[in-house]
Amino acid sequence: MDYGIDIGSSSFPTKCKLSSRTVSLKSSYKTAQLRLLSRHPEVYEPCDDSFALVDALLADRANLLQHKPRLCMEVGCGSGYVITSLALMLGEENFGVHYFATDINPHAVEVTRAALEAHGVHAEIITTNIASGLHKRLAGMIDVVVVNPPYVPTPEEEVGCDGITASWAGGENGRKVIDRILPVVDELLSGDGWLYMVTLTANNPSQICRSMREKGYASRIIVQRSTEEESLHVIKFWREDIAEMEGARAVASGSESWLSQFPLRSFWRGNNGRSG
Repeated sequence: MDYGIDIGSSSFPTKCKLSSRTVSLKSSYKTAQLRLLSRHPEVYEPCDDSFALVDALLADRANLLQHKPRLCMEVGCGSGYVITSLALMLGEENFGVHYFATDINPHAVEVTRAALEAHGVHAEIITTNIASGLHKRLAGMIDVVVVNPPYVPTPEEEVGCDGITASWAGGENGRKVIDRILPVVDELLSGDGWLYMVTLTANNPSQICRSMREKGYASRIIVQRSTEEESLHVIKFWREDIAEMEGARAVASGSESWLSQFPLRSFWRGNNGRSG
């Protein structure tokens, strides 16, 4: 992994502001190299949120290897940094894994294809909105889904527009696209499938987790990170069986909910540390 690389200043909104990367002990595992990624003016480049998502996958790598996924998918592949990194970190130990990547932006599809080829890994890349045309064929089959969604609060008219703006425009509270993605992912995931998703504090991640819990999903923060302008969480979701859910409800009724892990916005503004 390339650390400390400055891609340069950008006029993009909050989602794409970069800070310098610090060396991580997890860097011993192979992930996509920034220098091998292609670029296009209409494609979102790897930034703090992309790095946080890959770091979350690295932090959970031992569990992923034990999980032995057969089908993995990235929704909104952008530059291809995340899906390429996932394929690299799982590839040597997990032969036979098949990867899918989707993006509504055809330029992103081409840039992702180039990234995969440059790193010697393969994925089936589809130009589509979220997983349109796939979610019926692959329903209940995907073992791992990774998503760095458009989460920046923006005017509603920017959501789903052409070009790079669609990669960050999340509408009111940054939830417009997230709330479209989650039901599709619920349909795609296998019975023991996992979802890793980036959220911003403004998205109300605790409410997202409560909503997913109503659908039978447990959740855990894998990485939380504060930058100058963003407060990011990478959350892992997985289906709990009925016995586990009833037990968790009993415990929660007499103790503080784990959702208290989500600090107040004021805490994030005053804390520039990183975790994970």
